[in-house]
Amino acid sequence: MEELTIAKNKKWSSTSSSILIIGVTSNLGFEVAKASLHASHPTFCLVRSSCFSDPHKSQKIQLLSDSGAVILQGSLHDEKSLVEALKQVNVVICTVNSKQVLDQKPLISAIKKVGCIERFIPSEFGSDPDRMHISNMDQGFYSRKSEIRRLVEVEGIPHTYISCNFFMSYLLPSLVQPGLKVPPRDKVTIFGDGTVKGVFMNERDVAAFTISTVDDPRTLNKVLYLRPPGNVLSMNELVESWECKIGKQLEKTYVTEEDLLKKIKGNGK
Repeated sequence: MEELTIAKNKKWSSTSSSILIIGVTSNLGFEVAKASLHASHPTFCLVRSSCFSDPHKSQKIQLLSDSGAVILQGSLHDEKSLVEALKQVNVVICTVNSKQVLDQKPLISAIKKVGCIERFIPSEFGSDPDRMHISNMDQGFYSRKSEIRRLVEVEGIPHTYISCNFFMSYLLPSLVQPGLKVPPRDKVTIFGDGTVKGVFMNERDVAAFTISTVDDPRTLNKVLYLRPPGNVLSMNELVESWECKIGKQLEKTYVTEEDLLKKIKGNGK
């Protein structure tokens, strides 16, 4: 576990928004909490009781606490703990995983109830769900996120949506090769013709951008798209970069869009 570089007794800024972060034991949530502390925001972390008995998660919690974060015990399904936590802040950032996206509904209700939240950043941090079209093969992955967006908007909650496409830690370690944990050294599969570009973001950078939005009026009630030019690469460019690094040409197999869709549909049966 890395050490935090934030001074343990660093004082919070009296002019910065106070932030409640939900999901701080996830990779992204931990980085968001660190970025919040680094920016001198009063930082509160809502943590489930079960997290304290997990060695890895409890270590993250302790590191954040030692760095000045206020740790609050509670959950998305405990209205009392939610309301008590929300009353202490004016910004809420949720970083729960994709399987828990709809669990944000009680949080939205609690935000509406307390009436003091000036900015809500729901758990998205991927591709824009309102712009995705993937042939109904996502098992509701994006529709659930869109559902949360519509609920936030109907309730009139001030918000910002963060769209960052892909996390480096998910795809780059394998060079976008399903089933691999390290980049290939002999053969590589390229989907399509390899020219379509994607955006690959580091969690730490996403966290820094996220925290920078909370007091920025330009991002209120908008989607913030993270597209650093140096992070936009095609599959062909990724493979070429890896080949240069290892000093070897890889044998390339190209899979057409049609064949890829057939394979996905076949695996989903």
